[in-house]
Amino acid sequence: MPQLNPGPWFAIFLMSWIVFLLVLTFKVSNFNNLNEPTSQNITKIKPESWNWPWI
Repeated sequence: MPQLNPGPWFAIFLMSWIVFLLVLTFKVSNFNNLNEPTSQNITKIKPESWNWPWI
């Protein structure tokens, strides 16, 4: 049964996945990050305390 012989198709399968993963990683890594991280120099505003009129 020739379909049980892994020689002809396993190399093609393996090489196609290697090429696919290499191309995919380069394409994904070329995307720009749209949400740039904010700087740490932003001063935090202290929140106002709530007014509880029923207490």
